[in-house]
Amino acid sequence: MKTMFASRNKPPRMSVKSADSAMEKVQIWDAPTRVFHWLLVLSFVVSYITAEGERWRLVHVTFGYTFGALLVFRLIWGVVGTRYARFSNFVRGPVAVLRYVESLKSGRPQHHLGHNPAGAVAIVLMIALGLVQLVTGWAAYNDVGGEWRSQLHELAANAMVLVIVVHLAGVFSASVMHHENLVRAMLTGKKTGWPSDAIAATGRPVAVMLVLAAVGFWLYQWQSV
Repeated sequence: MKTMFASRNKPPRMSVKSADSAMEKVQIWDAPTRVFHWLLVLSFVVSYITAEGERWRLVHVTFGYTFGALLVFRLIWGVVGTRYARFSNFVRGPVAVLRYVESLKSGRPQHHLGHNPAGAVAIVLMIALGLVQLVTGWAAYNDVGGEWRSQLHELAANAMVLVIVVHLAGVFSASVMHHENLVRAMLTGKKTGWPSDAIAATGRPVAVMLVLAAVGFWLYQWQSV
């Protein structure tokens, strides 16, 4: 069974020089995952800063729905997507998370080509909080339910900010410890690994459709302005 994280040691019967030369930049993150990530960032930031006031209500609602639709897409892509995008590749139980945290404390952190167990926790929390925001935001916009909907919507948004801050701190720490620029990796899709670790397809057609769907929805919404 193949290990879930990449070894940086040389493979059997291979010299150190040969092992180093075999390591290269390989495609880890597919195009839909990267497009989803940056569209989600944009959607959350815009919807968060336009949350107050009627003047920006349409912008808030438009990017809020975009945010929710992206989360639904990620749930689907987490099942049918490429290797490192699938939840089965990175979502682990509490024991695995604790072991990863302990490896950080020891100064010898486990290296994962995909999301590490701690990062996976942040991703699951963001998806859960995001879905709560989607449901409560829809309820508030359509005047369904009582005052609790707005309070829960705001609470989930603020909790999301907290999770994002912790996530960004984790990304920075992991980048330093592993000597990898994880932000750049989410832009290019590439990380250092063995050629056999690379994904077979980048999924560019799906990424293009995702962008077109988002832009098309924005234009449709703003026709009423």
